[in-house]
Amino acid sequence: MSRERRYYVYIMASRSLNLYTGVTDDIYRRALEHKSGAIEGFTKRYHIDRLVYYERFRYINNAIAREKQVKAWTRAKRIALIKSMNPTWQDLAEGWGEKIELQIPRHARDDKELRDEENSKEFKEKNAAATAAIAGPLTFR
Repeated sequence: MSRERRYYVYIMASRSLNLYTGVTDDIYRRALEHKSGAIEGFTKRYHIDRLVYYERFRYINNAIAREKQVKAWTRAKRIALIKSMNPTWQDLAEGWGEKIELQIPRHARDDKELRDEENSKEFKEKNAAATAAIAGPLTFR
């Protein structure tokens, strides 16, 4: 079964609020290309590297028509569109492409190192000492 295609109309901005409107079938890849300066031309020259708005479409013809519509708008109207979805102008692609460390809870990990550590005599002694310190003397009233 094939995956449903998705197309995006997006607006990128520079810190000085230069705007660029484009269309893509892979918003993740395209945002990273703009961020890295891999796309020659206007966006690279003016450091337009912050994704501030996007819309998703099922059909490419609809996405292209919307891109043309948005590009024909005045700057003020495009800024109002961005503010309607993203009033703080936050980079919607912030952190994309950065290395992520997995943060798997200790009890959920299933790696040999962890099992070896938990089976070691030293680990069992530390665990027993910590448990005893927490429990303390039991008193009943």
